[in-house]
Amino acid sequence: MKIAVSGKGGVGKTTFSSLLIRALNANNKHVLAIDADPDANLAAAVGIPGADKIIPISEMKDLAYERTEAKPGTIGGFFKLNPKVDDLPDSLSAKFENIKLMRLGGIKKGGAGCICPESTLLKALVTHIVLARDEVVVMDMEAGIEHLGRGTAQAVDKLLVVVEPGSRSIDTARNIKKLATEIGLTEIALVGNKIRGQKDEDYLKEHLTGFSFLGFIPYDNALIEADLNGMSPFDVESEARTIIEGIINKI
Repeated sequence: MKIAVSGKGGVGKTTFSSLLIRALNANNKHVLAIDADPDANLAAAVGIPGADKIIPISEMKDLAYERTEAKPGTIGGFFKLNPKVDDLPDSLSAKFENIKLMRLGGIKKGGAGCICPESTLLKALVTHIVLARDEVVVMDMEAGIEHLGRGTAQAVDKLLVVVEPGSRSIDTARNIKKLATEIGLTEIALVGNKIRGQKDEDYLKEHLTGFSFLGFIPYDNALIEADLNGMSPFDVESEARTIIEGIINKI
């Protein structure tokens, strides 16, 4: 199963991803967790020890040079467009129980659509992860689907968009759906988060007609406190864990 998670920054996308990953792990699934959002720290949310010491793949300049045969930071020139990456998930991931986690990091582009060794390495890695790995894959994406190309998008089993009650979150969800549809990713569903009651749930359903909702996670101070205390949200008592189990069953 290959799952991508997206949504506007601040909606709780990484919290949801970590709950999903830990719940799958608790169900004895082997999970490859991919932190593809440069502004997030999925490792800390999952509860992996030493999360702050995990180096993003995009910052491994020697690796990028070794695999693409081009100096990182350069644009253009000649380098391998299909570098070897099949060994990286096992050799460069942080491990916790049945979970392996990789941080992709971000690419500082000089212009839209530039081709550079780092981005080529990341795209090849994502393609391998989605098309060739046999674990459950959960990718915590940016507020878009930047890391997915047309070939990999069609192999993703589900794109889950996390939304909260609010116009900006709703606009982002619609835009993500548009971008996903353009590259052939049509299996899209929503997860409502930070729900304060039936009114919030109805608001999202009213403004996001045409979407399928897999579940609604209530606003919960326990999840906020977990983040403040550097704990995984999965390790606190919360209704969210039960709801996540229901979402997994629906997927």
